[in-house]
Amino acid sequence: MKKFSFLLLLMLAAAASAQSPAGAVITWERPTHDFGDVVQGEKVEHTFKFTNTGTEPLVITNVQVTCGCTTPKGWERDPIAPGASSEITLGFNSAGKYGRQKKVVTIVSNAVNTEGAQIVFFANVLEKTPND
Repeated sequence: MKKFSFLLLLMLAAAASAQSPAGAVITWERPTHDFGDVVQGEKVEHTFKFTNTGTEPLVITNVQVTCGCTTPKGWERDPIAPGASSEITLGFNSAGKYGRQKKVVTIVSNAVNTEGAQIVFFANVLEKTPND
C-alpha cells in the first residue's frame, strides 16, 4: 500500500508541474524580426503577434523603446483573456542611422514569464545615394 500511495503522490506532483504557471503568460509567435537592408530615411514597420497562454488576463501597461527612431502602436490596452491573441506594431525610422541596427523593445505587463518581456528587431541601414 505504501508503494501505491507513493506512486500516486508522484503522479499527482508531475501532473501539477506540467500545468501552465498561474498568471498571465505572453507567448510570441516570433519575438524577433529582421527588416534586412533599409535605405537611410526609409520608414518600415512590423507587427509582432502573441497569445496569452496563461491562466489570468494579460494587461500591457507600457511598451518601452530605447530611442525615438522606434514607435510602438496598435497595442491592446484592455486585458487580454487567457487563450486570446493580440499584436503590437513597431515602426522604425532609419533617418540618421547607418549600419547594422538592433532595437530591443520592452513590454511592461503583468506577465509572469520574463522571457516574454522583450521583442527585438534588426535592420541593416544602407547609406542613401543620390539615386535613391
